Amino acid sequence: MSLRRKHGHSYGSDGKPSRTYKSWQAMIERCTRPAHHAWSNYGGRGIEVCERWRSFEAFLADMGERPVGKTLDRYPNRDGNYEPGNCRWATWAEQRSNSRQNHMLTFRGEECTLTEWSRRVDIGKSTIRQRLLKGWSVEAALTTAPLPHEHCGSIRKRTS
Repeated sequence: MSLRRKHGHSYGSDGKPSRTYKSWQAMIERCTRPAHHAWSNYGGRGIEVCERWRSFEAFLADMGERPVGKTLDRYPNRDGNYEPGNCRWATWAEQRSNSRQNHMLTFRGEECTLTEWSRRVDIGKSTIRQRLLKGWSVEAALTTAPLPHEHCGSIRKRTS
């Protein structure tokens, strides 16, 4: 049986694979092919695709079709494997927020990126980052109003 008759995603009526199939194929490649340009961030770090998802049909059954404007994201464990319960279809903003390059801070029992805390407390990212580098506690960095001498470019103008 051909792949097209099997699930209809590998080659659509336009002769191109579906968005869902391309996401699945890219996931497989970056985790299993050392020559892939992103191998070092995935397979090279030990990120694997679960045995079930080696089959496109199983992946499709678990994840559903890829919504427009979304891509495959490992969440909630960004360092975990591609498997049911650890993946979602996410927007680019959600993907950026889930990146391991983000500086995560826990404050009052909630973990968010430095960028998100900056937005929430209305203190510039650079100010928070500099405070933490100087040894401030997370609480002090996020609750102390910016002082006039602190990195001027990082202090955002208040709208109220």
